[in-house]
Amino acid sequence: MNNEKLTLAKIAVLSLFSVLFLPFATGQNNNFRKETYVGLSGGATGSMVYFKPMVEQSYLLAHQGGFVFRYISEKHLGIQAELNYIQRGWRENGGTFSKRLDYIELPFLTHIYFGKNARFFLNLGPEIGYLINETILQNSNPSSTAEQHIRAVQNKFKYGLTAGLGFSVHIKRQVLQLETRGNFSASDIYSNDRRDYFDNSNLITASVTLSWLVRVNK
Repeated sequence: MNNEKLTLAKIAVLSLFSVLFLPFATGQNNNFRKETYVGLSGGATGSMVYFKPMVEQSYLLAHQGGFVFRYISEKHLGIQAELNYIQRGWRENGGTFSKRLDYIELPFLTHIYFGKNARFFLNLGPEIGYLINETILQNSNPSSTAEQHIRAVQNKFKYGLTAGLGFSVHIKRQVLQLETRGNFSASDIYSNDRRDYFDNSNLITASVTLSWLVRVNK
């Protein structure tokens, strides 16, 4: 059952990826002046894990930062790729235990915008990531035998879906933008075979970022 769920999740992510990028495989408006941007982003994250059986928790606050590449091929529509370092994890209620998970992530997003020098935009698409470090920030009960306290993350590779809303201001060749984003990981951080304790362990993250981009083409 779990293998079937994993296969279906992979198919869903790949299907969404194909659908989101289908417009760029078809015809484009050759009269539109294409825009290419590169830049930096940074901000704050709040994350938890959807555990089943449930673990009472609150959001773990942390940080993220990275590089942004954006290519706008036609009016109102483009693609965006990022390379991010992002801190995720969870904090259990009562302040008894918290763990931070550090990832390198690659989102591949469709960028939809409205406006000219002041733009509202939507970013939507899949992302993949790899765990590079995990840190126990707090453990008030070292003798605890809870599964999530004693076991390291088993699945370092993750994949999921990302959606964000934002506002950007274009000043000559530079762009300043603010974005709020949500991310749901379709993969589990712990094994979920029939003999394992957790049926689900999906990361859920909300973030707010500020970005600075520079247009590199004329």
